[in-house]
Amino acid sequence: MANIQIRKYEDEDAEVVKELFTLGMSEHVPSSFTHVLKQPLTQMLLMVTFCALITSSKSFLLPVLAVTLVLAAVRQMVVYMFNKYIETTLRKDLDNIGRTYLRKNNSCFWVAESDGRVVGTVACLPAETAPGFLELKRMSVRRSHRGMGIAKALCQTVADFTRERGFPAVILYTSVVQTDAQKLYEHMGYTKIREFVVPELMAKILNFTLFEEKKISLF
Repeated sequence: MANIQIRKYEDEDAEVVKELFTLGMSEHVPSSFTHVLKQPLTQMLLMVTFCALITSSKSFLLPVLAVTLVLAAVRQMVVYMFNKYIETTLRKDLDNIGRTYLRKNNSCFWVAESDGRVVGTVACLPAETAPGFLELKRMSVRRSHRGMGIAKALCQTVADFTRERGFPAVILYTSVVQTDAQKLYEHMGYTKIREFVVPELMAKILNFTLFEEKKISLF
């Protein structure tokens, strides 16, 4: 991990941090679309559409076009869901990182810097859903710098912070499509303790699952 420095966030990092978050979240659109296509409800919709049209129209082209339009609509829905989440996050905790993470007790935000360029981020703060624990958030590493151990170093930074502050554990959340992140966290000592579907109606329909993971602090 040559030429990599992990330091606390500074105000001049704001725009690049937002960029990293936006790019990182947008990368999950293709895998989320694939996840949606695998759901029985989606497959049933496509099948019913195709069969109904091919029966009524006696044409093969019309049902193919209709299924293509349905697929395009489903993908656009996935894009909309991610864009909505990105916009909400940029408007809330990432709008003023200093206020959200640096000026509150037991919270912090770090960036990973390579040759003067911010290439990774991570944060933690007291967990709202698990009083007495810290929560790891906003983990992101620029695609061009992955595989260099940066994510592991950022994870360890949060683990060290958790231990230094006397918290017994740190938790985090991953989605069903974040398979690479799940492997990383498992390697870093996290274990899955809970699985649940995102409470929003559309997420329930699409069976979009989240995993809660926890790592015990070793004092």
